[in-house]
Amino acid sequence: MVDNSWGDLPQPFRQLIDGTAAGIGVLDTELRYVYVNPALAAMNGVPAEQHLGRTIAQLLPDIDAREDVLRAVLADGRPREVTSSGHTLAASGAERRYWHGAYHRLEADGRPIGLVGMVLEVTASRRQQHELEQARARLARLDTAATRIGTTLDVDTTCGELADFLVEHLADAATVELLPHPDSRHARPHADGSRRLRRAAMAADPELIGQVRQFGDRGEYVDYQPGSAIPRCLASGRPIIENLLSDEELGRSAPNTARVALYRAIGIHSGMIVPLTARGQRIGTVTLMRAGASPGFTEDDAVAAQDLAGRAAITLDNARRYSREHDVAVDLQRAMLAEPGRPHPDIDVAFRYRPAGTSALIGGDWYETVALPDGRTVLAIGDVMGHGIEAAAHMSHYQAMLRAMALLEPTADRLLARMDVLACEVHDYRPSTCLAVYAEPARGRYSFASAGHLPPAVVRPDGGVSLIPVEPGPPLGTGLKGYAPSTVVLPPDHTLLLFTDGLVERRDEDIDRSLARLAALRLPAGASPARLLDAVLAGAPAPTEDDIALLAAAPVHPPPGPGRLRRVRSREVLTVMSGGRWAASAD
Repeated sequence: MVDNSWGDLPQPFRQLIDGTAAGIGVLDTELRYVYVNPALAAMNGVPAEQHLGRTIAQLLPDIDAREDVLRAVLADGRPREVTSSGHTLAASGAERRYWHGAYHRLEADGRPIGLVGMVLEVTASRRQQHELEQARARLARLDTAATRIGTTLDVDTTCGELADFLVEHLADAATVELLPHPDSRHARPHADGSRRLRRAAMAADPELIGQVRQFGDRGEYVDYQPGSAIPRCLASGRPIIENLLSDEELGRSAPNTARVALYRAIGIHSGMIVPLTARGQRIGTVTLMRAGASPGFTEDDAVAAQDLAGRAAITLDNARRYSREHDVAVDLQRAMLAEPGRPHPDIDVAFRYRPAGTSALIGGDWYETVALPDGRTVLAIGDVMGHGIEAAAHMSHYQAMLRAMALLEPTADRLLARMDVLACEVHDYRPSTCLAVYAEPARGRYSFASAGHLPPAVVRPDGGVSLIPVEPGPPLGTGLKGYAPSTVVLPPDHTLLLFTDGLVERRDEDIDRSLARLAALRLPAGASPARLLDAVLAGAPAPTEDDIALLAAAPVHPPPGPGRLRRVRSREVLTVMSGGRWAASAD
């Protein structure tokens, strides 16, 4: 175990060195072993006597011994610590082993005679440190993903965010495939056993994206042959890693054998498929690809991809549920917002309704027209406070109430007063704004009253917009009463525009600025009411924070001559548009 130079150690000192768990070895000035203790012999997997006279490199060629550091200790006498790695001849299940050693120079009569090294294996602590670093990296990645994936409730947007994030962190290219809805014709079983999925997103490194697009466009349905990677992943619910496949293996794994040549042309050599599973149900897969000099995928990559896919799957499932609920909600809203009554033929009336964003909550925006027996047409627009089924139900009640009461009340202010009383008699009626207009288009005369609604606008022949001053009263259903009538006289080539607050209101903007923005619009000159409303909606942000309801009305025939007004009811305010300006007077 020791040579003649080290065999004369005092017995207590010898017992200490032989009994320690640290590996201790002594090297001469040529870095050859002259002594090793039992711990170092066991660590190296070589009997102690076979160490003597041999260097570390000769004995253990698979270890990075850092002999440069050992020679520096011999040269200047400064102790040094160093970490080495590799494999000794001792059996080990570790992929790579690590040792930390401290080396000191030995001297006799002032001259160096060798080194003594004390070595401890640190493989377990290095593994723990690596796992800790991996865990920290995973948490940091998930934290970043939380702000980058699922920023909206739109399914394809979320898929795109996921694919982009995977390319940034784990892959050279990535696609997201979703299973079709069970009711879709694409979900029907195929006779050959293939599986059809919709490619919802695709991303790649900038130098690859042009080639990767040869796979097809987003939104396409792709059939995957039986036994290929994606159907196998969906069946098992586990990630599938396929590195450096042969052409034959790649042909079985790809959607179809024709894809192999394209993979090879792009340089794709490895792939990983991860299931998208939400609430115990498979909703699709994520495919990650590596090309060129990138290495194959590892189990650590699979864990990271599963983390991201798992989080994204919940967001995607929520988005799909909200999308379906939103579609149902919009259909319900449109059904309840029944076709308004027919106006008299002397006025052209158009309507538009657009729901807010992707919210599943339906609103209470409504509009109505009523043809009166005396030839006038009542135009009305309103907005029930709140959202949801209850708001929509109350919306339909206000519509029905207006149809009935408009036939009984001769003016807009009295109509709103009657509706306010009726709404208060029903205990749980939600308040609603309402702008009512009694239109006499042949005379260019429009009489208004407002129950807390935004003012109407008028569109001039050149497409310019002006707001009509109307004093707002309290909303319907509050019982506060007090609705002031007002009348405007418009030239025959002007169009009246009624709208709900979703068109103009913004969360961070004062309502006066919002209305000023509307008044600054330039709409198509000489357009019909329908064309004007399409232009207004085209200029509105999408998605909006609230529903938008619009009503536009214009005379079908011009009024007879310049004498537009023969008589004004006592004490009623009359506003006449002349040259694009309003002039008010009282009778």
